[in-house]
Amino acid sequence: MGKVYVFDHPLIQHKLTYIRDKNTGTKEFRELVDEVASLMAFEITRDLPLQEVQIETPVCPATAKALAGKKLGIVPILRAGLGMVDGILKLIPAAKVGHVGLYRDPETLKPVEYYVKLPSDVEERDFIVVDPMLATGGSAVEAINSIKKRGAVSIKFMCLIAAPEGVEEIKTAHPDVDIYIAALDEKLNEKGYIIPGLGDAGDRMFGTK
Repeated sequence: MGKVYVFDHPLIQHKLTYIRDKNTGTKEFRELVDEVASLMAFEITRDLPLQEVQIETPVCPATAKALAGKKLGIVPILRAGLGMVDGILKLIPAAKVGHVGLYRDPETLKPVEYYVKLPSDVEERDFIVVDPMLATGGSAVEAINSIKKRGAVSIKFMCLIAAPEGVEEIKTAHPDVDIYIAALDEKLNEKGYIIPGLGDAGDRMFGTK
């Protein structure tokens, strides 16, 4: 059964406060999202396997630890998820990046896949699906569906802010997926926005309305 991790690190919470603030401009918003993504990546990679390697320090030979070659993939949900990718790549530069694009059908209001591009060795990678917001959970569930359909077997989901409704939606649809959250908010309002949330992450990140 997938687990839910809510990060309470002081630096993450401090930066989230400024991300939420409506007076934070586009440039600072992007920089803060990037920084929080890096801090979250530090935690989400805690269980990566290590192996012993032989090196020479300036003083003597030594046995040291290195990552055991586990392949990682980062998959942002377009478009807002793009803002979290560079922050993760700073810590894990060897990770490959895929993309999932979804739009909402105006009649059914369900997310529909319009673009998916993943690394060729899907089955061998641990994927981290990223999106700043987890509101109703519809887009996250469909993005994970899209990746699983192409052969992925190890998937984690990472977001800045989540509503309880979205968390439950992923847990129900994908009980094998661990969820990593910087802040679990109170609820969704009647329009499907997270309360207190941060507004529309894509618009704030890219300066659109």
